[in-house]
Amino acid sequence: MNSRTLITIAALAGIAGAAGYYFVVKPRTVAPAVVEAPAPAPEAAEPAPASKLAAVIPEFKLADQDGAMRSLRDDWKGKALIVNFWATWCAPCRREIPLLNKLAADHAGENFQVIGVAIDFRDKVLAYAKETKIDYPLLIGEQDALDAAAAFGVDAVGMPFTIFTDTSGRVIALHMGELTADEANIILAAVRNVNEGRLDPAQARTAITAALAALPPKSNSGEKSGG
Repeated sequence: MNSRTLITIAALAGIAGAAGYYFVVKPRTVAPAVVEAPAPAPEAAEPAPASKLAAVIPEFKLADQDGAMRSLRDDWKGKALIVNFWATWCAPCRREIPLLNKLAADHAGENFQVIGVAIDFRDKVLAYAKETKIDYPLLIGEQDALDAAAAFGVDAVGMPFTIFTDTSGRVIALHMGELTADEANIILAAVRNVNEGRLDPAQARTAITAALAALPPKSNSGEKSGG
């Protein structure tokens, strides 16, 4: 990854920070490509990002912490994934790590798996993961990790962002910005209902959108910059 790419991504993360890290709206939560019935038109139209959101986990490989090439689709087949794209220089990304560690521990018995995808330099990621005791698998890349984000349909990379899938590998939700425990619980409950056959993916997205909209607004406390 060249320095220009890193600067661009850092600027995008900073913009996300200044806006409160919270951009979960209907166009980003509902992916038209996998909705069985036509979705209602959003009130404030920016449908392009959602229209490209992948229906299922795309095929790509990235190196893990030991240097082995891993595939989300193959190596964690049958798991409901929580795929978090992040970087060591991104303040809201760093703040998320304790929550992601907790989700990994609390939901492992339910067939959920947290995977971190670091768009960053390998040596920095390995050092930071050791320092902060990240307890879930990490995949690491520079341009190839950006390509993985694009394969999911996320082209404008402002970090962090998190993709949730069911156990069949279908993409259920995309959360842009720093994730909170309340938001994670809402999304995981909907994914759980999909896994157990009580909801289909489109119904899950509708439930997620409604429940997230009912949460109180986030405060703007904490670190404000992306690095």
